[in-house]
Amino acid sequence: MPFLLPFVLLLFFGLYTYRPSSSPLSWALTVVWSLPVIGVMVGIQGALLIRRRVRQSDRMVPPAPVDQDFLIVLVPTIGRHDTYPALERSVLSYVEHLPEYFPYMRVDVLTEEGCEATQSIDRLAASNPLIRVVETPKAYVTANGTRFKARANNYAHELRIEEGEALDHVWVLHMDDDTGVGPDTAASLAQFINRQRRAHPDEAKHMAQGILTYPRENAVNLFTWLADAVRPADDIARFRALTGMGTPAAGVHGELLVLRASIEATIGWDFGPKAIVEDAQLALSFCRRYPGRSDWFNGRCYGASPATTKDFVKQRDRWAWGLVALCFNRTIPWRYRWFLSVCVATWILGPLQHIVAVLCIGLLVGDLNTSPVTQSVVILWALNFAYVIWTYWEGLRLNAIASASGRRKWWEPVVVIALIPVFSVLEGLGGFKGFLKFLRREENKFVVIAKPA
Repeated sequence: MPFLLPFVLLLFFGLYTYRPSSSPLSWALTVVWSLPVIGVMVGIQGALLIRRRVRQSDRMVPPAPVDQDFLIVLVPTIGRHDTYPALERSVLSYVEHLPEYFPYMRVDVLTEEGCEATQSIDRLAASNPLIRVVETPKAYVTANGTRFKARANNYAHELRIEEGEALDHVWVLHMDDDTGVGPDTAASLAQFINRQRRAHPDEAKHMAQGILTYPRENAVNLFTWLADAVRPADDIARFRALTGMGTPAAGVHGELLVLRASIEATIGWDFGPKAIVEDAQLALSFCRRYPGRSDWFNGRCYGASPATTKDFVKQRDRWAWGLVALCFNRTIPWRYRWFLSVCVATWILGPLQHIVAVLCIGLLVGDLNTSPVTQSVVILWALNFAYVIWTYWEGLRLNAIASASGRRKWWEPVVVIALIPVFSVLEGLGGFKGFLKFLRREENKFVVIAKPA
């Protein structure tokens, strides 16, 4: 209903107000406002697959302890004092909830040698024998000159190879330093890994992604918490469709990403000095090497939204900057990056899709007719806008379920829908800023925002 009702209303309104036009503005709007439909159709497919899996959940094998595989939780952190509280919260959640299903496991906290919070991180590691600190030496240089988080990940991957842990029965769970887990996460992850052991070798999966949620308790800013409602909805839509069907062409995110250590050893993280969206590049490399071997699992992890609106835009800015560069990366075949390119183009053109921007442009050119060149395009517009409404509605529900109360407050759905025009401006602003940095060929920077405890 959160999708169908807006779709019907928007379609009726669009057909009723349609006025034929073949002006340059109408042609431009036809292209810009129709472009998202490719990602929307994939997202709808993912949502339908979710519904089917939920209906079949009673037939699934109940989760059982993973007694034959080894789990390594890898947590890269910049190790600043302002990020440590979130790191401590996250790491303590791993050692509290995961051992119930993973009797053989370890948590590797991946830091930079001499980081600010070294003493605090060492004390955290000393509090539990499952926690190990892995320091990336300052002098460490990869073969391709990779920097930032990818450099640290590559050091950890080389260390696993050296220690003889790059094996099929060793799984690496990649987590961000502000993202924790719960009992449900452990159970879903164990269910997935046990399922791979029972599968035929030619059908077993090597990679899987879960759902990133934002509990209300982890938020210090209500506005950015509501704005981030779009992210868990994307996990159960586009990521469910593509990653869940074997080919993560939309990329993956760096938390609740589980990967066989043996497979990670064949890809690595040495993507070069310009890589700042290493998780998405890993996914596209995986598409090329292991098509059809990724999956999606219905487990949640628990992150935190940016503390300020400025940090929110800064976060999107970095993502867009890295993704645009990835879309132009010719080392990856076009067949694996065309879908991501369409999604990124839609994101960057976001400001031009906003009705206020469109009306301002119309005033400048003396044409306020925003109808497309043909009436049939109205169907696509209604589909796109209804999907956006659904993502915020459904994402808010997922974040509320992950919160202590387990439900939305009565006013939150109304407010999150009403603020969609504002959220779209912020998302588009971040995307456009990242695109401009790419065009200006600015030096790559891996900006780490402060993480609330």
